[in-house]
Parts: sequence; structure tokens; C-alpha cells
Amino acid sequence: MTINCRAGVFLTFLLGLILSRASGADDERAGSDGTAGGGPPAGVDGDWSPQREEFLRVAERLHNGRNPFLGYRQIEDLRARLADPDSAGSALVMTHRSLASELARTGDVEGAVEEINQATRLVAADPSLSSLLPAVLWTRAIVFLRKAEVANCIARHNADCCIFPLRGGGVHEDAQPARDAAKSLMYFLDLEPLDLRARWLLNLVHMAIGDYPDGVTPIYRISPDVFRSEYDIGRFVDIAPRLGLDVFNLAGGSIADDFDGDGFLDLVTSTWDPAGPMTCHHNTGDGRFEDCAAATRLDDQLGAFNIVGGDYDNDGDLDILGLRGGWLFDDGRLRNSLLRRNADGTFTDVTRAAGVAEPACPTQTAAWGDYDNDGDLDLYVGNESRIDRRDLAVPLAATRSAVGNESRTDRVDPEADYPCQLYRNNGDGTFTDVASAAGVTNDRFCKGVAAGDYDNDGDLDLYVSNIGENRLYRNQGDGTFTDVAKELGVTEPAGRSFACWSFDYDNDGWLDIFVGAYDALVEDVAADYLGLPFRASPPRLYRNNGDGTFKDVTKAAGLHHAWLPMGANFGDLDHDGFLDMYLTTGDPDYHTLMPNIMLRNDAGRRFQDVTSSGGFGHLQKGHGVAFADFDNDGDQDVFNQLGGFFPGDKFKSVLYLNPGHGHRYLYVQLVGTRSNRGGLGARIKVTVETPAGVREIHRAVGMVSSFGGSPLRQEIGLSNATAIRSLEVWWPTSNLRQSFTGVPLDSMVRITEGQPTAEPIPLRSVRFLP
Repeated sequence: MTINCRAGVFLTFLLGLILSRASGADDERAGSDGTAGGGPPAGVDGDWSPQREEFLRVAERLHNGRNPFLGYRQIEDLRARLADPDSAGSALVMTHRSLASELARTGDVEGAVEEINQATRLVAADPSLSSLLPAVLWTRAIVFLRKAEVANCIARHNADCCIFPLRGGGVHEDAQPARDAAKSLMYFLDLEPLDLRARWLLNLVHMAIGDYPDGVTPIYRISPDVFRSEYDIGRFVDIAPRLGLDVFNLAGGSIADDFDGDGFLDLVTSTWDPAGPMTCHHNTGDGRFEDCAAATRLDDQLGAFNIVGGDYDNDGDLDILGLRGGWLFDDGRLRNSLLRRNADGTFTDVTRAAGVAEPACPTQTAAWGDYDNDGDLDLYVGNESRIDRRDLAVPLAATRSAVGNESRTDRVDPEADYPCQLYRNNGDGTFTDVASAAGVTNDRFCKGVAAGDYDNDGDLDLYVSNIGENRLYRNQGDGTFTDVAKELGVTEPAGRSFACWSFDYDNDGWLDIFVGAYDALVEDVAADYLGLPFRASPPRLYRNNGDGTFKDVTKAAGLHHAWLPMGANFGDLDHDGFLDMYLTTGDPDYHTLMPNIMLRNDAGRRFQDVTSSGGFGHLQKGHGVAFADFDNDGDQDVFNQLGGFFPGDKFKSVLYLNPGHGHRYLYVQLVGTRSNRGGLGARIKVTVETPAGVREIHRAVGMVSSFGGSPLRQEIGLSNATAIRSLEVWWPTSNLRQSFTGVPLDSMVRITEGQPTAEPIPLRSVRFLP
């Protein structure tokens, strides 16, 4: 490789810059949360439960090992290499660079700055090492970009932080780290002018500096026009800080629901951090939330990557399943937690007593549902098996370093078998795994499961999203399932799929399927915005034809784009009666900074990108998403659990407050008697009168997405309805179809299976405190 004149000048300039001030490095090493970095967390004193002690031992093992996400031993290995007197030349440079990446991964940003600057000194002082310059420049840019995030988005956090395109409080007060990142990116682009990753990040960095777009060199500038929304949904403002819901954590799940039955939605979250507890926030009904983690004993539960709620014992309150081990391969053989809610509001870990603790398999996804229609909830757990050799590309997500600049040497057994589990509810508080007999072991690397009755025959089918081909298991009604995905053409994205769900996006009474693709890179996102071809797979939207077949309508629906959704969910932002989607994006690497994507459903015809107009384009990693009316004012707010995978990549969660759209609504709470208590699997049809004529709106009750936790009560937007002509409910176990008239607009009702009337429930709105 030939180093051009400007890059040569850079070597001289940068060497002087680093030697003069070390670009901000100092002796005090601080992690991204303000605590000391560079090692595993110390033990915490206190009255620990047996469960907490069990999980803390797991955390200690992971932190003391070489797990590519959570281990710290790599740092010791690299420092030992640096201490070798024979280490020199390119090997020495690359060791410093690797150590910079590992220190950034674990939160020691200042240590990372020191190491990458040392690598830069070595390259600048020895022309024979000039071929290493692009790699060193790239790592230096990402390290300083991370330093900029810590100094501003975390240390000076406000509601505008990291909302793309950056504006207002999102512009960095301490702009020097971003300027350092911009310099390294510019010199990198001199060497690699076609690198779309660097071009994308350069524009992003200038947004942070506050001189975008004019401050970006014209040949690398991305026009602000490409970020404009297709529709103005109205600005949703993050109010999590004022409510104490801005939990600072790694990636995790969320459940929004009325846990205590007082009419107000509460919030529970979890975290991938193996030493991090679940959080619990009680909605007091007067504009505040109270921390209830200790009171409920949910703080005993550590390191649950995702959580899903379901009333498995039919006692009328929501229980919780915590899922562990996803992406950790064989290190992820960690037991899940089934948490039974007690009458006093506490939760008891009944995992072993219920028979769902063993075998422990790496997972992050599960779906409650009454698969045998016997009136209680069964459980399908999607595990990450590697026995199907078609999914051997899966280690990519776990083998790149924090800055995405190298592959690790970790090896895993390519044929480790972790079949999915279908736990049949025995009706006595215990479960039996019947996956093998039912034919639903999947034996692929599962990332998402969705339960829904796609063929309207009265029982729940299963869509399973995999690394490798996806499956659609049709329920035969006799305890067995048949995979009909190939037959019906719904296996794609065939490489790397993630979040999925069943929903009726076009309101025709038949459940459609959405499944996200998970192989986009930053360069794909940049190419997509620039109107250039991209390599990544788009998501898939399969429209149900109503005759047992599906049609791929991805392009027609406006979804043929390069997105990278991890957490995702759907709801009705403007209560027009059509379901919208929020795709929260990212992967572990620090340079994977791409906006989360909000998509408005335009009357079942196509989806409009409303990311910018609504203020939803958060750049931090997104997971647990809940569409829920937290203030009971007749529109859905949006909660998103933010944070990444590396110990140093914590971030604060957000709650976007809906500004309102003036549309009518109906909230429906189901109570099963013969069917399961929560009504999972039930179907709802609301027929309304509008100025344009009569219209139907359809909903299905059940689990959604890989990281979705919306309430079981159905919050149904009715747009400009002038009256509700009828409310119909189709119950799964009894096959009973009930119809109700005289239901008022802008109300909440309780429908009890078999009861002839819709019981009105007061919906008390609250104003969140400023």
C-alpha cells in the first residue's frame, strides 16, 4: 500500500500532537459509568438471596474468563504480550491496538486512548510500519468517538442525546474528543476514500461537533435531505429522566403491564449484565414511578437478557420468565428463571420446582401460549443450537472486537445441540417438555419466536426466526406441529433473522408475519441512505392471503432497506387503527451507530419512515420495546431499554411521550374462564362507524417480538370513529364468539369469557410531573 502525501503529513502532525498532550490521556482510568475500569466488578455486601448468590457466581466466572463479550482475561493476555522483551515491530503495534479495543470494550476509555496513541507513536516513528496506518487510524477514530459519547451522552446526558440527526442538546458540549475522531476519520478516508463506514461516521461526528453539514468535506458529505421523514408523526419527547425510568444498563428486556391491578401500567426491565438486577417501577397514578425492585424481590434476579410475562398459574396476575445465555454459545448454559407473582406483590423463583430449569441452554426468546387449548399457558423457548451446520456463520456477531477491526480466535463446538423446548403446562404448577414429540425442536440458532393462529383454525401456530432458514410450525391440533415454511415461502431472510411477530397489519382478519434481517453493516446503512446498492438482506413482510398462503410484500410495503433490528415491537403511534413498527438497531461493535427506525403504517398499504419527525432515531443499541399508554390519556407511549453487550456500553433507557393525535380509542381487558386467564390467543374485532363509512379493526392477543413487552390489555386506536357498532371476541379454548354493542368510544372495558356484558373500567389519566 502507498501512503499519500497528506497521510505522511498526518504521521508527523499526530506524533507531535500525542507527545505534547497524549490527546487527553491521564493516570486516572474511568469507565463509562464513572467507576474504575479495567477489571471485573467487585462483590457487593448485603443480604443476598440464594438466587442472587447463584447468579453472582455466574457473573464472576464470565468476567474472569475470555468470553468475547464479558471476559476480562483478554486484557491480561495482551499486557503479558506487551511485557515480552521480544515484542516489536508490527506485532507490537497490533498488540497495543488490540489492547485499546479490549479496554474500550470493558469501559476503560482513557486506557484505550493511551494504548491507541502508543500504537500511533510506533507507526509514526517507523516508516516500515506504514501499512498498518489504516487499521490504527480506524481504531483511533472509534476510541475517540467512544470517548466523546462517554464525556457527553453519558456524563452530560439529556433528552436530546444520541437522537439522530443530532440537534439541540445532542450536540456535544465537550467537542474535543469528537474533533479528534473527525481528524482520524479524515486521514483514514485519504487512504480509503470509498469506505462508507468512515464516511457515515464522519458525518455523524460533525453532527456531534455542531458544524454539520457545512463542516463535512463536500465529497464526503451526506445531505440532510436523506434523513427527512416521509410523514410528520409529531415529536415524541424522552421523559424517562424526570420519572426515574432512565435506568443506566446494558441490553435487556422490558414488560409494561398493570402488575398490581390498580389501573396503571408498571414497568419491569432486565439486563444482559450478569451482575445486574432486574428493575421494577410502580406507576403510582399521580405522575410518578416508585422503585419496587427490592420490595418485589426482583432485584434477586441478575443477568436476564430478556423477560416475557404470562399468567401461567391462571391466578389473575402476571408472572415473569427471565431468559439467559443468548449469544454466549457454550458459556450461555445458564438456567432461566420462572418467577411466580404472589398475593403480596413479591415474586418467587419457582424454576426448578416447575421443571423448567434443566437442561439450561443459551436463549433470549420465548413465547407463552395455550398451544393445546386446554385453558392454561404453555411455553415455547427458542434455544441457540448449532447442530444445523448451515448456521456456522453465526459466530461473526460474537467474534469481532469492540471497534470491529479484527476477528477473535475463540472457538466453539460447531455441532453443540440446544434444541428448542415446548413446555406443556400440567395444570399443577409444573411443566413437561414435549418439543420432540410435537416436532418443534427446531435445532437451529433461534433468535425469535412468535405465536399466532395464521390459518384461523382456532389453535396457535409458531413462527421461529433463526440464523439459518426460518420455520413456520402449523399446529395440527393433536399435539404435533408440521413445518410448512418452505411450502408457504416464508423461510427468509435465510441467512440471519432476528425479531419476528404475527400481526394483522392490513386489518383483514388474517395474521401476517414480519421478520427482521440481522446482517446489515454500517456501510449498508450508509449506502441505503445514499440510494446506492447494499449487500444486506432486507426484512420480510409476508401478507396472509387468507387461503393458507402468504405473499412477500416487502418491497411494495416500503420495507426493502438495510436495517439491523435487535429489539423490535409494534403498536399504534397515532391511534389510526393500523399497527406501526419500531425497529431498534445495532450490534456489539462501538462503531455500529445507526438510528433506530420508526415506521408508520399508512392504512395497510405501506410503511412510512417517521424516525426523524418523531425523534425516534436513537443511535444507542436498542432492545426491550413496549408500546403502552403509561399515562392513560388515550395514546400509546414508547419505552425502549437501551444499552449494548460490552461491559463498557451501558446507556440510559428512554420513554417517548406521545404528543397526541386527537383520535378515538377503545381499551379491552380480557378475562378467560375456560380459556387461559389472560386471553392469549383470543381475537378481537371492533367495527366502527366513520365519516367515510363502516370499518373493521382487528387485534390478536398474545406475545410479540424477541424483545417486545407491551401490555396484555389491548389498546386499540379507532382513528376518526363516530361510534362503535360492535365489539367481537373469539375465545380460543371454548371457541366461543361473543358480540357486544353499546360500547362507548374513548373507554376501557373488561370482557369475561361467557359473560353477556362488557364491564366498563374507569381509565384514570395522569399528568407526568415536570
